[in-house]
Amino acid sequence: MARLLLLCAASGLLLAAAAAIPPPEEAARMARYVLHSCDWGALATLSAQEGLRGRPFANIFSLSDGPPGPCGGSGVPYLYLTDMEISVQDLEVNSNASLTVSLAQTPYCRKHKYDPQNPLCAHIIFVGSIVKVNDSEAGLAKKALFTRHPEMESWPKDHNWFFAKFNITNIWVLDYFGGLKIVTPEEYYSVKP
Repeated sequence: MARLLLLCAASGLLLAAAAAIPPPEEAARMARYVLHSCDWGALATLSAQEGLRGRPFANIFSLSDGPPGPCGGSGVPYLYLTDMEISVQDLEVNSNASLTVSLAQTPYCRKHKYDPQNPLCAHIIFVGSIVKVNDSEAGLAKKALFTRHPEMESWPKDHNWFFAKFNITNIWVLDYFGGLKIVTPEEYYSVKP
């Protein structure tokens, strides 16, 4: 185990030194890379709230697919949720959602002076549904989230927090000029970031 951690740390240093993102022709790898690089995303639901019922509603959520570094990403976007949150109330009526993550939140786009809307500032749009994780996956979700968002451990216990994941059914990648690229979940999960 110690050797694996040392190997991951060394790989992380090499990757950080190279600071290379996947090339545009590797859309599935780009999707994994962007998700693993991001700590939050915009989750869009269909509102169940009075006055907004049936309309799109986007909200920001912290997320993680695993601990930082090249060996930590599973590709599964995990979230820490409470039924008290307005978007979670929407999901209780209709669990379908979309999730957008973007390299705009990382130093990459700022370093290259890319506007967040510039396709070279890659962003990924996932479509699917939010589901509570089962007991066997809760430990993985907890580690993924609490390593990136340690503050979560101290959030009020009386809010009945639970671990959930974004169940991906469709993936769109915008990382270059010429339009969106479609990646299947099978392609996505078969590559490493």
